[in-house]
Amino acid sequence: MRPVKIVTDSCSDLAKDLREKFDIDYLPMNTVMHGKEQPASLDWESYSPSELYDTIRGGERVTTTQVPAAAFEEAFPQYLQDGFDVIYIACSGKCSGSVNTAQMVADSILPSFPGATIACIDSLNASLGEGLVAIKAAQLRDEGLDAATITETLLPLRNTVNMFVTVHNLNALKAAGRVKASSAFFGNLLGVKPIIISDVNGDNVAYKKVKGRYNSIVELVNLMADAIIEPEKQCIYIGHSDCLEEAKELEALLKERIPEADTYVGYIGPIIGASIGADALAIFAFGEHVERFSV
Repeated sequence: MRPVKIVTDSCSDLAKDLREKFDIDYLPMNTVMHGKEQPASLDWESYSPSELYDTIRGGERVTTTQVPAAAFEEAFPQYLQDGFDVIYIACSGKCSGSVNTAQMVADSILPSFPGATIACIDSLNASLGEGLVAIKAAQLRDEGLDAATITETLLPLRNTVNMFVTVHNLNALKAAGRVKASSAFFGNLLGVKPIIISDVNGDNVAYKKVKGRYNSIVELVNLMADAIIEPEKQCIYIGHSDCLEEAKELEALLKERIPEADTYVGYIGPIIGASIGADALAIFAFGEHVERFSV
């Protein structure tokens, strides 16, 4: 059996400590800020989190690109030459075309590597929801499963990733085309904080509205408490776009409400951050099967 390499991309928001812990590689996308295109490093090598989010707070839009085809063309053959099968866990195809690019590259190079596998999996999620799928793939690999069995196991699990997000408004998400336009109207009412989920098809959907920032944080906790399954076996991942103190407050509320679960706090990375805007809070864990919600 060939060993398996798990690969993801900048949308996974997996910080270096998580990538090292679970032995996961990633391929960077790019951001365009102040007219300059730079790699969307999850280690913040191009710019600091505050530089990115202060730019967004100042009203300047930061745009993004998908993983370049050249990155897949370089990485995939090297993994195969080193004897690995590859499982690429991609951002939701509703948010990025990277999974399609990866599949085209895989189809073009696999004939040169008989017996090798490259599985390109649409995670149906983004941020640490995508990261959760990649971590699960790594855990299955470490249990000794092969690429085909890992892929077969992951596919139904994608819709059990529960994501709950609150933002100050939907301006950035609407501008980036990352949330249903029909749902965007209520996000900018005075004091109203939208709650966003990822639905069964991988769309970001404005699910409900809550009055006030603190109440929106409490609602994230309530939603996760209702959705999570076997919390004693899980880590709830908390992402924030440059609002660490509120992320710690959210963590404390989660520990109080769901004490059995571990927690992890990290930054929402450059790609998702450019889309979701500054001061967002998000939580992710496996739980109830996600259904499509209409607003």
